[in-house]
Amino acid sequence: MLTRRAVLKAAAAAPFLNLSRYRLFAQPAREYSGRAVTLVRESLVIDMLNQFLYRRDMQAKLREWMTKPGAFREADFERFRDSGINAASFGEGADDYESGLKLFADWNSFLAMYPDRLLRINTAADFDLAKSSRRYGILFGMQNSTHFRRPEDVDTFYGLGQRSGQLTYNFRTLSGNGAFERRDDGVSEFGMRIIERMNRVGMAVDCGHAGERTMLDAFELSKKPVIISHGNCRALYPDYPRNVTDAAIRAMAKSGGVMGINFISSMVKPHEPTTVDDVIDHFDHVRDLVGIEHVGVGSDMGIESNDSMAPAELARMLASMDARYHAHHREAVEHLDHDQRTYDLADALVRRKYTDEQIRLILGGNWKRVLAAIWV
Repeated sequence: MLTRRAVLKAAAAAPFLNLSRYRLFAQPAREYSGRAVTLVRESLVIDMLNQFLYRRDMQAKLREWMTKPGAFREADFERFRDSGINAASFGEGADDYESGLKLFADWNSFLAMYPDRLLRINTAADFDLAKSSRRYGILFGMQNSTHFRRPEDVDTFYGLGQRSGQLTYNFRTLSGNGAFERRDDGVSEFGMRIIERMNRVGMAVDCGHAGERTMLDAFELSKKPVIISHGNCRALYPDYPRNVTDAAIRAMAKSGGVMGINFISSMVKPHEPTTVDDVIDHFDHVRDLVGIEHVGVGSDMGIESNDSMAPAELARMLASMDARYHAHHREAVEHLDHDQRTYDLADALVRRKYTDEQIRLILGGNWKRVLAAIWV
């Protein structure tokens, strides 16, 4: 078994190598093509919905990392660095203004404790800085807008580091309606003012979890590109409320936006098993519908999925989810549930005959381009 250093050295020497297979990071069950290893190593890799350490049985560990100096050890950091991901949106949420302030205070404090390991993403240039300095970039992106009491609060949270925000989660907010809401009345008057303010300060408007009418309104109202940080294609899974219709995908692309494909099993297709190739079908659909420039990654998990929990805990968690999620027996797609899943994704894209340039765009190039256009 080759060491990580040997693999990367071999990949650098033969960037188009595709016949040899390598085992990475002492993972005996996983092998990757030399081409996939090279692409991940050389590309900027951005995950627009990656909740850091989000496993339900690891929340005490995350709290320890964030509050106890020195608790986030080098060995902990190596898992993030070796994932192949250079930057990720943390996909947090807040119940109100006060809890939003505390959330950003906690995260800013955490990053300040580890400046040699973690980097807050404020500008598009910071993506390249995170990669070149071998730090893990963290983009402050919110999964709702309930911390905005008035439009001026957008400025406050921008100052605290927020660079993207969903108008809604699954249900109605003051800004608009979520995908699970019984009736979608679209973006509200208040939501229109929030979008205007986000455009003004340079904060990405995100329609992840939004209902279709709310999405279509946002694409029309925004003067800057609008993103869908994480969602899959309803054309491949009809009637699933969290997936995105072709009409909304076209409108998203017309705005100049990018849509992130996620790796949650129950959003990929209605029945198990789900495979990485089923996920690639969703990349294919967006590419064929609106072009390769409008699709990226929004995995919707952390360094690993909840499938790593004890089986009984996982079963209880899945059973407790809203029935509209149609939860499977697994949370994540098999082979995309672990911390080296970027290599599995790259290998699958190689098998599907994507070019190197197309794979680089999917892995992070598209996200950097669209966020650079929004953050000005």
